[in-house]
Amino acid sequence: MRKPILTIFYQFNPWQSSIGGIQTVIRSFVKYSPKEFEVRLVGTQADSSHPLGKWQDAEVAGRAIRFMPVLTLPNDNVKHFIPTTVKYTAALWGRDLSSDFMHFHRLEPTLATRNWSGEKTLFVHNDIRQQIDASGKKDAILWQRLPEVYLALESLLVGQFNQILSCNTDSLEHYRQRYPAIAERVSYIKNTVDNEICYPLTWEERLQGRRALAQQMNLAADTRFVLFAGRLHAQKDPLLLVRSLATIDDSKVHLLIAGDGDLKGELCAEIDSLGLSGQVTLLGALGQQELAQLMRLCNAFILTSAYEGLPVVVLEALACGLPIVTTRCGETPNLLDAHSGVVCQERTTAAIAEALRQVLLSPEDYPIEACVQAATPYSACAVVSAVYSEMWERWQQENNLSQELTFPTTLGNSQKQLNVQI
Repeated sequence: MRKPILTIFYQFNPWQSSIGGIQTVIRSFVKYSPKEFEVRLVGTQADSSHPLGKWQDAEVAGRAIRFMPVLTLPNDNVKHFIPTTVKYTAALWGRDLSSDFMHFHRLEPTLATRNWSGEKTLFVHNDIRQQIDASGKKDAILWQRLPEVYLALESLLVGQFNQILSCNTDSLEHYRQRYPAIAERVSYIKNTVDNEICYPLTWEERLQGRRALAQQMNLAADTRFVLFAGRLHAQKDPLLLVRSLATIDDSKVHLLIAGDGDLKGELCAEIDSLGLSGQVTLLGALGQQELAQLMRLCNAFILTSAYEGLPVVVLEALACGLPIVTTRCGETPNLLDAHSGVVCQERTTAAIAEALRQVLLSPEDYPIEACVQAATPYSACAVVSAVYSEMWERWQQENNLSQELTFPTTLGNSQKQLNVQI
């Protein structure tokens, strides 16, 4: 019996330090895929070392896959004059990569896939209504300049999907209310955190590691580290982040910024103008392992975003035992409780600075165990396994195989039996 084929479509190179929660989710779907599936990924490459549009054998997260680059993109962490999504969509045009299952993480590329056969799933990673809000930052995303065009495109394309899975409840309601004919195809899905990478230290180990980090950076031993990780992009509003640090006015607070993007130059200029060069370190794009190690050592993780879905990086920080300070956007406020973080009621420097002070000055109120518990339901192993189990069952039904099938699925370092009754 042949294996069902899952093809994942997204505009990134899995061997680069590509910033974004979507990339992390895709890696989890590759890493925790059952051996009974053939997994393929259609993405980008950094140079011209391989011919475009040709399948090649590769390995991602320890899993053998088939990979097809359709676009050469040296750096996908910054915006380009022609949006990468447009280039990626154009690169798919005229192809037919029909598969048993197809996963899409952006709507636009599915302009090219409307006539492809197979089960199509759209993953929605943001609050769509906030993302295209015409009153928002016009440099955050092109569709904020053309919201009606986006909605027209959405209306044209949503009918092709067998499933629309959203990690954001507001987007869930957007699709159900706007497209009642397909409302039953729209479901909530948890974003995921890989607990093999993101796990906590003990309190003593954290303190020792933090002191070692401070010594390495020639900072005071009692320095309190605040971590931001993400794209330097208007959505994340890193300028508001450093202005909030200036409002705290505490030389013992040091901000670590892990990320890259089109606002890097403006951010560096703002840091200099605020006199914060000694309190902010830009680390560039970090790999998942490096980032998790920092999360285990820092005092707080911060997000000053204008809009979000459910940031994977928040789940990763919590799983590492790190409390969160966030603006009120996306699903994060619904995830946190009084012992795992603080939600700023206003997106202002004063409110963000006060929330940071609250977490930094009272660490005993935000124990490691409470943070880890908040992230526990989002285990990548469990969430991804459940999705594949349902896919397997549908594939068996589609192929009219009416027997009970039991298949062992290797999930990280554990072995799990999935029993599918047909």
